[in-house]
Amino acid sequence: MKKILLICGLLITLASCDKNLSSLNIDSKNPVNVPSATVFSNAQLNLANNLATPNVNVNIWRMIAQYWTETTYTDEANYDLSTRPIPQTWWHNMYRDVLKNFEEAKQLIAKDVPDANVKKNQLAIAEIMEVVSYYYIVTTYGDVPYSESLDFNIVQPKFDDAKTVYDALIARLDAAISNLNTSAKSFDGADLLFGGDVTSWKKFANSFKLRMGILIADSDPAKSKTVIESAAPGAFKSNSDNADFPFLSAPPNTNPVWVNLVQSGRKDFVAANTLVNAMKAVNDPRIPLYFTKDAAGGYTGGIYGDNNNYATFSKPSETIQEPDFPGLFMSYSEVEFILAEAVERGMNVGGTAKDHYDKAITASITEWGGSAAEATAYLAQPSVAYTTAAGTYKQKIGTQKWISLFEHGLEAWADWRRLDYPQLAAPPSALSVIPLRYFYPVSEQNLNGANVATAVAKLPGGKDVVGVKLWFDKF
Repeated sequence: MKKILLICGLLITLASCDKNLSSLNIDSKNPVNVPSATVFSNAQLNLANNLATPNVNVNIWRMIAQYWTETTYTDEANYDLSTRPIPQTWWHNMYRDVLKNFEEAKQLIAKDVPDANVKKNQLAIAEIMEVVSYYYIVTTYGDVPYSESLDFNIVQPKFDDAKTVYDALIARLDAAISNLNTSAKSFDGADLLFGGDVTSWKKFANSFKLRMGILIADSDPAKSKTVIESAAPGAFKSNSDNADFPFLSAPPNTNPVWVNLVQSGRKDFVAANTLVNAMKAVNDPRIPLYFTKDAAGGYTGGIYGDNNNYATFSKPSETIQEPDFPGLFMSYSEVEFILAEAVERGMNVGGTAKDHYDKAITASITEWGGSAAEATAYLAQPSVAYTTAAGTYKQKIGTQKWISLFEHGLEAWADWRRLDYPQLAAPPSALSVIPLRYFYPVSEQNLNGANVATAVAKLPGGKDVVGVKLWFDKF
């Protein structure tokens, strides 16, 4: 009997050992099965980091828009996109870290989410995020991989026509909006942008649709009008609707500006004189909200593109450098600027251009912590008031919108390209004109050369250069 018990005990022990040994083959840090919500959250965070970071290997739009400039190393402010492979890093970050994750999340949602209404909302929200991500890619490069880009079996995806891609994105956004059910749940806390609130997603999607519509106002006015008029009623109505990404106060998910300026201890950036001078000329109350005081107790910007002494000039404000300062996806202020322009272009969105312009500026000032009284005083100045400010509506709206988009250099760059205001100039030492697009990544040229060559051949002059206008930039 004792022998039987001993043998049984040994068998149980061996079985247990075998099970424990097998578990050693499982990489707990790289799980095989990941919840769809986790993949979605990760994609959102990656996109937010890409848009917010001032890391010169990834995002230099604060400099291209001439909000910030550099101190010791001035390559990026002079449009050197090659020494650091910036177009390649942006391309990889967006396709690999953002779009691939959103697409994988959609596939997991389709399989794993049991509630049909929740599933439909989650798929619609992931679809909206894909549209947003592709928007930033196609408006940066022009023709890009789209129809074959997320097929894991295709290693050399074709490049699709940029306008065709853009039209397809608008159609996808329309479908996603119609699929949102505000009576049902979505991601709950796994949605880092709106906490799963479907009503907020519907407002954001319509607001982003406005952005997409106004971008093509010169290249396709009829379509622009249709898109904007259908989106306007459902867009943001106040600053409380803003799509602000909530970074955390402690690492690792902190504000990338804090990571790159404070945590790293680097002193690479100061305010650009281009923006500071423009704001000082109109007594803009946002100057102390955007920047610190300079060494003399006032506000001055370093010469854009030049070597600038860090201690001398104003820097990004302490507020912007807080670890939990949110990343901006879109604001109510931007919506009102779009509506002001839409009125000037003869679109039926209600109100007057002046009303929307005033609301846009007021929203921007109060969003940053200024008061309504400051906004009123600012708008009362003849150089700011819509009826007396200099220039065409493109100049008035373009200049004030540029100031308000301070923390969203990528969108400011898009607006500047199509409106041509404010009138920015490349620094004397620049390697090129102010970029109108990014050239294609070296990695893509090496690994997908034939398709890149086809895309380049379609560019004006058949050259892959930054001075070529994209399809939406007509004037």
